[in-house]
Amino acid sequence: MKNPKENELPKIGILVFEGFLANEVVAPLDVFTKAQKDGKPLFNVFLVAEKDSTYISEEGLKIIPDITIGNCPDVDVLVVPSSINPENQTKNRVLVNFIKKQSEKAEYTASHCAGAFLLGEAGIADGKQVVTYCGGSEALQNDYPNLLVQNDNVNAVVTDGKIISSNGNLVSYLASLVLLEKMAGTEQRKQVENELLIHKLNYNEH
Repeated sequence: MKNPKENELPKIGILVFEGFLANEVVAPLDVFTKAQKDGKPLFNVFLVAEKDSTYISEEGLKIIPDITIGNCPDVDVLVVPSSINPENQTKNRVLVNFIKKQSEKAEYTASHCAGAFLLGEAGIADGKQVVTYCGGSEALQNDYPNLLVQNDNVNAVVTDGKIISSNGNLVSYLASLVLLEKMAGTEQRKQVENELLIHKLNYNEH
């Protein structure tokens, strides 16, 4: 397994579990592993899971985490994706306790889609504005009344202090870019957007 303690760069830990939604793991991995103009990396990015085994996304993508929860160092950013059945994660006390513990020292905790339910279960976003997947606001507010759930039809990405949340799916890229700008500045965000060809998404097909 990869040793996430191998350098002193800010640590970005991306949580994975069985049935994770691929975009919500790939997007932050894609955004935060892009180097500066001089070729030097800005972040130490790694995947963390409960066990040292292969995890399969909802779409069939197979990945092996870099480190397990039990061996994970304190991270500067914890990214929490979602699955089609988030109750499988909210009932997992190992995952919930890990999120709670890491968020205490992390500079930011980011959730995508139904990952917001895990933040709610961990109790780390009480009194904070959060957003979840499109159509999920009512369920999130009912399950976790201490959250200040925002309208998912209006808000794609919501930042409140050290909590940043998004609708998930491809919006995970936007949320990751928003967080990148907060951590590394506008120029790095612009550079990464160019590398990702974000400007090409609005195109005319011929």
